[in-house]
Amino acid sequence: VEELYKVCSINLSPNGVGQVAMSCLVNPPKPGSPSYEQHKAEREQELASLRRRARMVTDGFNSLEDVTCNFTEGAMYSFPQLKLPAKAIEAAKAAGKAPDVFYCLRLLEETGISTVPGSGFGQAEGTFHLRTTILPREEKMAEFVSKFRTFHEGFMKKYK
Repeated sequence: VEELYKVCSINLSPNGVGQVAMSCLVNPPKPGSPSYEQHKAEREQELASLRRRARMVTDGFNSLEDVTCNFTEGAMYSFPQLKLPAKAIEAAKAAGKAPDVFYCLRLLEETGISTVPGSGFGQAEGTFHLRTTILPREEKMAEFVSKFRTFHEGFMKKYK
């Protein structure tokens, strides 16, 4: 019984690697420390990359017919609004799905892009949104934008 108690107690504590990683996150290098300049440069590069990815995704969405998206700022998600055609809304209802769920499922099935329907976030009645992340690396974001564009154009053509 005593050994079983020890084994169970071990699993209740966070692992050592996780504790060290969290410590580094909340206590970054201070000016004058040996790794400060490298940390500062890497942090600035990553933040600049996030801004470029946000711009790439926002511009991609805003270039599409019946899609509008505010610039993603201070977050890792974009929330474009979709103006879905009446035929798409009818097809969604026939499939027993909310229109934004229908759109997101078609997107996933056709492209492998996983998004979250806006209906899960309390969107205003009669509006349709989706949530997607800007976290994939920059070299992957161009592919994301291209796949999304191809899907959206085909979807709109099909249901216009």
